Amino acid sequence: MSDGNAKPLVTLGRGYVRYGPGSLGKSPLAARYLNPRLRERPRLRVVPARFGARFAVDTQDLIQRYLYMFGTWEPHMTRWLQARLSPGDTFIDVGANIGYYTVLASGLVGEGGRVVAVEASPDFHQRLLAQVRLNRRDNVRAVNGAVSDERKTLTFVLASSANMGANSILPYDGPAESSFEVEAFPLGELVDEAEISTARVIKIDVEGAEGSVVRGMIPLFDKLRPDCEITVEVTPDRMAQLGDSAEELMQTMRDHGFHAYRLVNEYTPESYVTALRGKRAIPVRWRGPVVEESDLIFSRVDAESLP
Repeated sequence: MSDGNAKPLVTLGRGYVRYGPGSLGKSPLAARYLNPRLRERPRLRVVPARFGARFAVDTQDLIQRYLYMFGTWEPHMTRWLQARLSPGDTFIDVGANIGYYTVLASGLVGEGGRVVAVEASPDFHQRLLAQVRLNRRDNVRAVNGAVSDERKTLTFVLASSANMGANSILPYDGPAESSFEVEAFPLGELVDEAEISTARVIKIDVEGAEGSVVRGMIPLFDKLRPDCEITVEVTPDRMAQLGDSAEELMQTMRDHGFHAYRLVNEYTPESYVTALRGKRAIPVRWRGPVVEESDLIFSRVDAESLP
């Protein structure tokens, strides 16, 4: 089938997956047809998210492709934040990428709240600013910088535009899409006291550098509001490549009164079809070692699950 003939089918298929009733056939349609075709033949569009905002997307990238197909990214984390953030809160987004969670949170915290979006990549920073302008959000402060445990210069490498979320400081000697250097600082040097003291949720998604980010946050823990929760994408294999360990991170959080909860997260198209028709996932207490990539929420709530 020619590409010209396939375009209407892609549009119709996406419409059914995104808006059609029920779930019959949606999983194979999204996984076997739409996902590879939208990656290989990218579309540039402005699309609505399920929570009312709009995003300018390039479907070559995984995050933006899923926004185009499903209207959401990481549906379980999205729903958890929607249940957590309230008007007047502060949300700190470390590793903000193109600004999905930044835009989501800015609507939830309202005009009386604030969002701090920290993104190392100059390109992603500009894309984030474009999403903020598109949605006319005035409560976002965007910082083009990196977060670490001390002041240093970091080199980031993006292996492929097919997953812009994989931009990282991991050692990499293969062909790279792009690379750049950026100054890194402890989080306390990038946010002000009011932003720290009013933070309801701090999100950390830094592709293996979470160990150094958390170490740099230690002086801030006593300044956080009691109900502040910190969500971290913990990637043990990537952390090990940088000389860190998930167990050290877990111990640091335990030492400062935080309990760990795991929130289910999958990235297959099939899982999105299921998640969007199911109930909101509840973060469950996690007491064991972290041996695989996991979305963990650290809270001072001591329970078997987070409400």
